[in-house]
Amino acid sequence: MSRVLDFCRRTLGSKSVESVAQPIKSRQSILPELKKISRDAHSVSRKDISPNALKVLYRLKDAGYEAYLVGGCIRDILLGLKPKDFDVVTNAHPEQVRQVFKNSRLIGRRFRLAHVVFGREVIEVATFRGHHTGDDETSPKASQSDAGQILRDNVYGTIEEDAERRDFSINALYYSVADFAIYDFANGIEAIAARKIELIGDPETRYREDPVRMLRAVRFATKLNMDIAPASKEPIKELAVLLKNIPAARLFEEFLKLFMAGKAFDNFVMLNDLGILKQLLPQLAKVLKQDSSGKVFNMITKAMQDTDQRVAIDKPVTPAFTFAALLWYPVEQRAEKLLVESGLNEVDALNIAMMEVLDEVQRSIAIPKRFSLTIKDIWFL
Repeated sequence: MSRVLDFCRRTLGSKSVESVAQPIKSRQSILPELKKISRDAHSVSRKDISPNALKVLYRLKDAGYEAYLVGGCIRDILLGLKPKDFDVVTNAHPEQVRQVFKNSRLIGRRFRLAHVVFGREVIEVATFRGHHTGDDETSPKASQSDAGQILRDNVYGTIEEDAERRDFSINALYYSVADFAIYDFANGIEAIAARKIELIGDPETRYREDPVRMLRAVRFATKLNMDIAPASKEPIKELAVLLKNIPAARLFEEFLKLFMAGKAFDNFVMLNDLGILKQLLPQLAKVLKQDSSGKVFNMITKAMQDTDQRVAIDKPVTPAFTFAALLWYPVEQRAEKLLVESGLNEVDALNIAMMEVLDEVQRSIAIPKRFSLTIKDIWFL
């Protein structure tokens, strides 16, 4: 990690980092001065990049379009990590990408994207996102809820506008094969050096646009061993309730990223500390609040750490076990209450408690049936 920090410090002080004047726009930009980091001043090499991602970049360039690697892949290479996937952004519209790549398909309604398929590897290609205007309110291309959440986002723009629409400064880093430079639009290199997860723009506005950014802030902080910047952290407790507006299926996918990737314990602790857990799993949050002995917390700690250890040694893990561990004490508490109030036997009380708790959880997190059945089996052991 010291090697990474040395790189960041060298880069920030290098003469090979030039400030680039951004074009004058009709609206006030929220971005700082663009920094262009030349090939000799950064550690991103083509040998670190998927050959298929390079094919996509070069073919778009040869077809006359701008094309950049963007986001997590550049961030991870700079941190000395191996990227999980490679995302490309371009000024080509999805239909134009489809014309360039016959091995592609268009997906998504909320965000229209192209997936370029190379066997088992998929390179995601997105068009530069633009800003919504008042005229967009009734447009089929873009829409927002009354709470400010972006429901549809197919307004296209420039690379500068796209950078403003990125969530965190560490994800607004663009790598070009035209000159092999990194374009740093939001002081992402500085954020990496400071180990800060920092939203671009006004945090409350950005969380309202997409409340899942609160979950992403937690996940990046634990995954990258960084801190959430104070200004980005402060609104979370108040705005966590907005997660109730997110489709339950999407929250299940986010749950997998939080609890199935080797940082389950760290994410559990941070979600609870920030008041997010009581929006995702209010049954558990209530039991934890009553847990004066620490029994519930200690059991969950052991389960989450066991899961993390299995991930670390490439052993299989299942969300069924994680949900069973997180929800066991709420189920037990509900069963005990039914025993006292209704006079049911233990088996019937447990069955009803399991069904009630799982039904409640399904309203916020859509657990597939194959996992919910396994969860019940675990509880009956």
